[in-house]
Amino acid sequence: MVLGTSGVVFSALPAYEHDREGRLHAFCHAVPDTWHAMGVMLSAAGSAAWLRGILSADFPDLEAEAAQWPPGSEGLLFAPYLAGERTPHPDPGARGAFVGLSVRHDRGALWRAMLEGVAYALRDSLELLRELGARPASGRVSGGGARSELWLRILASVLGLPLETTESEEGSAFGAALLAGIRAGVFSDAEDAVARCVRPSRRIEPEWDYADGYGRFRKLYPTLRPLEEP
Repeated sequence: MVLGTSGVVFSALPAYEHDREGRLHAFCHAVPDTWHAMGVMLSAAGSAAWLRGILSADFPDLEAEAAQWPPGSEGLLFAPYLAGERTPHPDPGARGAFVGLSVRHDRGALWRAMLEGVAYALRDSLELLRELGARPASGRVSGGGARSELWLRILASVLGLPLETTESEEGSAFGAALLAGIRAGVFSDAEDAVARCVRPSRRIEPEWDYADGYGRFRKLYPTLRPLEEP
């Protein structure tokens, strides 16, 4: 999983599978005789960058204030479709929204709801990958958003999966270097490269129940889409 400007949920597959509605991307894997599928949302850490700019606040302050709010942010939901969407809604016209605002909600609540909304959207991708047969026992997470301790805790809880960070914060570039090492003969194959170079640094376990929140989030897009400009 990648918490970059966009968000990616990626899984290797033993055989070719595809989503018949075109909500996932399916490709040949770099590892011979293997395939992969992935879901991509357009505004993951991009949502965080946007909201931080709007609030004109420092990241540590927003994290501390968001941590004071309970899971679910007292009913506040965020639809993270700030630039349209790809997975699970291939819709360039999709738009973002905060729903459920009350006078009690402050900028900490907005920040937590944003973190939760992105996590819910990533779970949409995970559920589609499960339909293709992916059965992950845990996930590896990278990207700039993975530097947020609160976000990692929320993401693990929303996905219902333990998450691991790795010693190298690079994702794609590090993988490309390992593939180059295989071609150059430094490693015998991909399994050898991963065993020697990919080292988990810490593990984040799920701790909160987000089942109700995710159910409510799933209703946002079909409810809001008819209200948006064509």
